[in-house]
Amino acid sequence: MQFFTWPGLFLMWFYFTTAVARDVLGAPDTASPLYSEGVAWGNICFGFYSAVCFAFSFVLPKIADKFGRKYTHAVCLAIGAMGLIYVGFAPNKYWLLLSMTGVGIAWASILSMPYAMLASTLPQHKMGVYMGIFNFFIVLPEIIATLFFGWIMNNLLDNNRIAAVMLGGALLGIAALLALLIREQKVEARA
Repeated sequence: MQFFTWPGLFLMWFYFTTAVARDVLGAPDTASPLYSEGVAWGNICFGFYSAVCFAFSFVLPKIADKFGRKYTHAVCLAIGAMGLIYVGFAPNKYWLLLSMTGVGIAWASILSMPYAMLASTLPQHKMGVYMGIFNFFIVLPEIIATLFFGWIMNNLLDNNRIAAVMLGGALLGIAALLALLIREQKVEARA
């Protein structure tokens, strides 16, 4: 699950603002005022998803208590996936805020649910070791994406930044499906 989540985010962070400038606003080059406007709007979108994340984080524990961490996380990842895929269909820059609403919901869950699921199943005396191994699955996919995604952009996506962001959404969708395979252990069962 983590292996697909983080490259999806990485692709958004890396290509979203240039996709907004070039593909949504149609800036012909980086010297164009449209390019500056697009980059600024992309940054506003990133700020917006952070605000959504902050607000949603207050209700996320209640949702997880009602539906379970695994299902909550799977749904949040799916909402984020739809948000990133929607970037390719947004009719104008303002609709990207709808896209970023989905990303903000996913981000709130990504920052908490995997750790909550893992922490409830680990022996206390080995918590640090297992959390370190778990965090390796955040770094490793980003290293792989950094090393190999340039080739994918050049040879498979024809340098289409919107397609890269949408591929990030597809990766989040795969992560959502994989989240459903997690077997949660109840905290009461551990005690």
